[in-house]
Amino acid sequence: MSRYLIAALYHFVALEDYKELQAPLYDFCAQHSVVGTLLLAREGINGTIAGPERGVRAVLAYLRSDPNMAQLQHKEAWSDQAPFYRLKVRLKKEIVTLGVPELRTAEWVGEYVPPQSWNELISRPDVVLVDTRNDYEVGIGTFKGAVNPQTDSFADFPQWVQEQQQPGGVLEGKPPVAMFCTGGIRCEKSTAYLRTQGFDEVYHLQGGILQYLEDIPEDQSMWVGECFVFDERVSVGHGLKRGDYEFCRSCRMPVSAQERQMPQFEPGVSCPYCHGTHSPEKIARLRERERQMRIAKQRQIAHVGANLETLKETKRQEHAARVEAQKALHGQAAQRST
Repeated sequence: MSRYLIAALYHFVALEDYKELQAPLYDFCAQHSVVGTLLLAREGINGTIAGPERGVRAVLAYLRSDPNMAQLQHKEAWSDQAPFYRLKVRLKKEIVTLGVPELRTAEWVGEYVPPQSWNELISRPDVVLVDTRNDYEVGIGTFKGAVNPQTDSFADFPQWVQEQQQPGGVLEGKPPVAMFCTGGIRCEKSTAYLRTQGFDEVYHLQGGILQYLEDIPEDQSMWVGECFVFDERVSVGHGLKRGDYEFCRSCRMPVSAQERQMPQFEPGVSCPYCHGTHSPEKIARLRERERQMRIAKQRQIAHVGANLETLKETKRQEHAARVEAQKALHGQAAQRST
């Protein structure tokens, strides 16, 4: 059985006291060995956490004990490896940054469409299908016929909407629009934004791509490729099975199995996306970090996120070993010279 339960969650709701929630939430997660990132803002909560099943379920129950978050929904997945190494509970202006902090998403959200009805909707010739994720995510996989706004961040989306409403744009005349994203949060907010811009018929995939991949059999699916996820799984496919992508430990770009065979790829140092962008000094640091991580793995201790004293002791032992090795080499050289 997998050791780690992963829970992706978000909830748009007015949290006027969100700043007061930060410290107690962090302490509760820490007490239950739960790690990951949670974002709190006046508009709600967003994040992904992981840990032992009992701990994650305790945190979810803790959140739902707040009347404002009683209806909070979450998505679950399991992993044999730790998907996160640290715990962060951060305060933000928005739980997903669109650059429109005054938007009241909970009031303006578009129409939810369950995965079982999604294929029929996006097959309609009058519906414009829009992928609200960033360009590098779309490059890994998307729905057949989806428009890629080619945005580098979600905050670029409002400008894209304004541009595409001009003559010749895909949103000219405010047609019916169906939008989707990984877990539902970005498309939920983007549907609300479109409605404030005068679009009357706006839909979004309930539960996001992850729910679709979990519910819809592959032979009935209109999804092509894999879905990028923001944890150490990197990508998932149908049935939420772990995909073929891995993170470049230097630039954090997802790298396919084919790209990992390219000469520009060096584990922990560079990939085809960042090769040639690092100084010699940084390359040396990255190579040393990769070496330390290999040693930590061999010794079955956590390098990233490990206890500081443990890391110090590991480095002390490695330094002592290097000193002993150097002494041995000097001794051998002295014997050869006599």
